[in-house]
Amino acid sequence: MGGAAWLWALRAARHLPGAGGGRTPAPAARRGRPGCTPAACGAPSAGSASSSSGDEALRDKRARILSRGLPKQKPIEGVKQVVVVASGKGGVGKSTTAVNIALALAANDSAKEVGLLDADIYGPSIPKMMNLKGNPELTPKNLMRPLKNYGIACMSMGFLIEETAPVVWRGLMVMSAVEKLLRQVDWGQLDYLVIDMPPGTGDVQLSVSQNIPIAGAVIVSTPQDVALLDAHKGAEMFRKVHVPVLGLVQNMSVFQCPKCKHETHIFGTDGVKDLAKTLGLDILGDVPLHINIRETCDSGQPVVISQPQSDAAKAYHKIAMEILRRLPVPPA
Repeated sequence: MGGAAWLWALRAARHLPGAGGGRTPAPAARRGRPGCTPAACGAPSAGSASSSSGDEALRDKRARILSRGLPKQKPIEGVKQVVVVASGKGGVGKSTTAVNIALALAANDSAKEVGLLDADIYGPSIPKMMNLKGNPELTPKNLMRPLKNYGIACMSMGFLIEETAPVVWRGLMVMSAVEKLLRQVDWGQLDYLVIDMPPGTGDVQLSVSQNIPIAGAVIVSTPQDVALLDAHKGAEMFRKVHVPVLGLVQNMSVFQCPKCKHETHIFGTDGVKDLAKTLGLDILGDVPLHINIRETCDSGQPVVISQPQSDAAKAYHKIAMEILRRLPVPPA
């Protein structure tokens, strides 16, 4: 039981019948009076009986709390499968990867409907990468309608605030916003919802993992040692909350000079592949460090859409295919 839950149970137990309703009076000896205490003389005391009753009530309360376990997962209405794209740290190209994976999933089968949720409340980047602006409309049921481009339904905190406005919120407000982005959106009927998670292993990751069923997680990292340390933590976090990790994506794996075609491993060689062996996971694909990937996302025309025949686009298509191979059979 966590510290907060323990304190809550303890406070609740103090007000239960038989808990004494307050502090147990101190024995006479402790108040500086002469003579023996009931415990020292072997006689039962009223305070001991009250304490025993209170302990029993507290144990019952703890048992009831523990029996509740983790929050019950509730599917997102209309969404068949959720895939989260995560990383242990920022700056490894996670959002770029999430955007291109979503587009590649849609391109793989035009009959499939794909959505993209930007769960990074503090630094939403999906609106710019997907070339979307404006505020969501509301349905008669007071649900937000996702904005759509390239056939992908998108929702982001970036649609609800000004582009340059910082989100200066504490954890509870962030959690409330994430809950609204999950539950108060009319996603329609989606085969896949790709969630671009914020970096790290904090409240948002834990809340999303515990409150909705997730078909699988994809961990993105560069081959750099510092990034790999955090990617390892990210993978272990999903395992702890029983979310299947589909595999790792090695991003910015190699840089090829556009003039002489010489290849340089700026962030190291095969670091993610070594981590995959350590974790017993698969490598879903390698994405090169290429200027076109950055430029196309900055312009709101991701490489999978704007340059579908490029090596970078083919890399994302391969990753999408590997994800599909590892996903469980979707519900009917």
